[in-house]
Amino acid sequence: MTTLLQPGKLVSLRGREWIVLPSEDNDLLIVKPLGGSDDEITGIYLPLAIESDQPADARFEEPTAADLGDISTARVLYDSARLAFRNGAGPFRALAKLSFRPRSYQMVPLIMALRQESVRLLIADDVGVGKTVEALLIVRELLERRKISRFAVICLPHLCEQWQTEIRAKLDLEAVIIRSNTQARLDRQIQGDTSVYDYYPYQVISVDFIKSDVRRDVFVEQCPELVIVDETHTCARPTGASASQQQRYHLVSRIAAKPGQQLILLTATPHSGKPEEFHSLLGLLRPEFETLDLPNSTQADRRELARVFVQRKRADVEKWMGENTPFPEREAFEWPYDLSSGYSRFFEAILDFARKLIAPDPARGRQQRVQYWTALALLRGVMSSPAAGIEMLNTRLSNLASAAGDDAETSDNARETEENPVGDTEFGFEGDNAPTQIIERNDWTEHQRRRLRDFAQELAGLSNIKDDSKLASAELILDDWLSTGFNPVVFCRYIATANYVSERLAPALKKKFPKLDLQVITSELPDELRKQRIEEMGRSPRRVLIATDCLSEGVNLQEHFTGVLHYDLPWNPNRLEQREGRVDRFGQLAPKVKACLLYGADNPIDGIVLDVLLRKVREIKRATGINVPFPEDSQSIIDTITQALLLNPARHIEKRRDKHQIQFDFGDFDEAATAKANVTRKVDEAAEREKASRSIFAQNAIKAQEIEADLREVDEAIGDPMAVEEFVSATLNNVLGVEIRHDRKGYRIVTGNLPPSLRELLPAGEPVKVSFQSPTPEGYHYIGRNHRFVEQLCQLIMANTLARVDKRAARAAVVRTRQVATKTTLLLFRCRNVIEQSKAGHKIVAEEMLLWGWRGTPQQKEFLDHAEAKKLLAEARASSDLSPQARAGFLENELTLLTGLRAEFDAIAEQQSKRLVDAHERFSALMDRQRFQVVYPVLPMDLLGVYILLPDGGQR
Repeated sequence: MTTLLQPGKLVSLRGREWIVLPSEDNDLLIVKPLGGSDDEITGIYLPLAIESDQPADARFEEPTAADLGDISTARVLYDSARLAFRNGAGPFRALAKLSFRPRSYQMVPLIMALRQESVRLLIADDVGVGKTVEALLIVRELLERRKISRFAVICLPHLCEQWQTEIRAKLDLEAVIIRSNTQARLDRQIQGDTSVYDYYPYQVISVDFIKSDVRRDVFVEQCPELVIVDETHTCARPTGASASQQQRYHLVSRIAAKPGQQLILLTATPHSGKPEEFHSLLGLLRPEFETLDLPNSTQADRRELARVFVQRKRADVEKWMGENTPFPEREAFEWPYDLSSGYSRFFEAILDFARKLIAPDPARGRQQRVQYWTALALLRGVMSSPAAGIEMLNTRLSNLASAAGDDAETSDNARETEENPVGDTEFGFEGDNAPTQIIERNDWTEHQRRRLRDFAQELAGLSNIKDDSKLASAELILDDWLSTGFNPVVFCRYIATANYVSERLAPALKKKFPKLDLQVITSELPDELRKQRIEEMGRSPRRVLIATDCLSEGVNLQEHFTGVLHYDLPWNPNRLEQREGRVDRFGQLAPKVKACLLYGADNPIDGIVLDVLLRKVREIKRATGINVPFPEDSQSIIDTITQALLLNPARHIEKRRDKHQIQFDFGDFDEAATAKANVTRKVDEAAEREKASRSIFAQNAIKAQEIEADLREVDEAIGDPMAVEEFVSATLNNVLGVEIRHDRKGYRIVTGNLPPSLRELLPAGEPVKVSFQSPTPEGYHYIGRNHRFVEQLCQLIMANTLARVDKRAARAAVVRTRQVATKTTLLLFRCRNVIEQSKAGHKIVAEEMLLWGWRGTPQQKEFLDHAEAKKLLAEARASSDLSPQARAGFLENELTLLTGLRAEFDAIAEQQSKRLVDAHERFSALMDRQRFQVVYPVLPMDLLGVYILLPDGGQR
């Protein structure tokens, strides 16, 4: 390729100036308009030799008297140029392409990824720390480095839209969702017989769609170079007989087995408490890790695993590299209620019925275990709500099929139901239909059927706030929270309970809070409608969301909700933390969130779950900051409750004399006490294991100072959130004449004077409320450096300035100011450097802005570096007027001096190039010592601006 067409050169084409970009084909010229966006990148096939497409050498014009303007808009020009850059000069190439500035601690997984030839990572940071951001940061960096060209995210069905939105918002990439209701449409858009997995570069795929045998094999063969698996714990090899999870594990293990496949696994709960499942996840990273005995492993083994495994709790990241990451304070408490006399009598009767249901019968044989579960499901359902109990009783415990997620197979559900009729599904499987999942009995006696009908009628009479103390307590809690400004999410176990709570509480709460928005979301709603309903709720000043566990995992609710009420206690503390993590996470702007466990003080089932498990786990969380994975599945709790409640002598459940209520003495029953001690011991062991694990995998070996200088230089080169805020506010006010007012939370833009091309990029409304900070205050629209509005504003200012049309920035200024004692000249350069990876030969053109200058005359060699020049440009204020003729004369004299400084300018460019080489060498030493970046400047640099500061009093 000729020198003219080398990357970084400025050429003239079709009446515009363009920058030549790297091309892997010598016959294809790739160019981007000077000051243009990536969307305007164009390719020209040179062998066609079209006359109008013949590039000519171009020179950037120096400022003239026609470019003189206000010194305040010189800063606008500087910021508009650097904020428009999408190819930063620093070693982190992704940051210029992101719509957000990642937190410093979120760079750690990226560094770990860049240290590997082929990326394999398990990111297991706590709920709410930002695993999605960390994964997307790696994706963008690998794309920029050309290590990948395609990627796929495999996630739970109800998280597909959320991932698509995150990819669009944070990376400005459009990913397609592939699942049962989209594949046919996507197929129609493809010509030929190419599959969707091979055709679309960016994919979000439902795990339950792709796990089936017929689809899995095609995807494994054609999947992108990088696959991200979200909520990976749902894809561990199950220790039980879960057919759905077996299929998920088979899918991911097949992907992991592909040579050279790059894989990122995301989960906040890598260790569910079952060592076999945890080790199956480690084996996805490297096969040898599956047999690694972590407690007894060598330091060398642990170091090897720590290269691919990061797990940090909030305390590890709240203050990192001098940057505060605010998480809300979680106020967790319990709220007991007493059963009403009517409900207490009902519970006694159905408990007696349940005991008789499991009475020993040698003829049943192995069916005895199923009878325990049937009895427990009865008790759990009727104590959740009268509605759940009625639904269960009216179906006569029939085994009605229910979907467990997108494209889940009915046969799988049937097998899992037989194994666990209580319906405590693994994470990642929606389990809010449990009342209809009970094993069907074919041997009900007529007396038993009549009793079931009687129970249902009795429950119907208890379906009111007077007889249902649980419902009445929930009303008191929600009333208090709404009155004090909290917007809660109420988690229920069953769909019927969620609907019941909504129907009974909505009238009472809306009577006091007329504008209250109260909604119910269960798995009966399609994913798209769930998301839409949640977003619409954000517009209401007061809101209550009643949901089942279909929203307890992976869904972000922190923007609109600040409290969690556990209407039904989960039987697994992992679920407890997942529920509360929906609102208690990074991005929650409220300083405090609330979490309440609602339980029956005289409900033995609630008492056992609280006493055996939930309180213990919460105590450990408060003391250590660690979420302890429950070391068993729901069978442990089932066995404990069965021993303590269903099989114990009647003398251990007594009526209180003052009330018709039940009292349970847990400690008197030896078998129950033994079961409790066994669970407690396993929780303690899990806590110790987790503490040891966090000390190994918190990645303390990566020191903040190792990347601090690079991050600081990136912020300077491309602009941090403060630069975006200053640019937008100054440009709207000083250049475009648009009113923008600062308020306590952000800004309000009065859009009347905005050009239509900019107005359409902002949300509807007048005025428009915007914020430049993340997390973003409620009701405000976030504007980051890569937001379309900022991008178009930069393009508008640059185009107007270079074309010398109205509403532009100043390329030149001459002012008298008290900020200098000697005449000072500031020059604004745009530098282009070609960065080449010597091993792979890939090139990119990196751009940055440079301020430089001198005091007096250049011959006196009292030069200013970038920091000094930038400080002066920011602080200079005109103290008196100069005539247009005087300003033009000063500028003309200064421009004459520039003609003899070409060698000096080239030396500055070389100096900047050496600085970049040093940065890349430092970064390469941190990553992989064999990599080295070759950097050379494109000469001459573009002179964007000349600004002359005269001391007040007219001295020259």
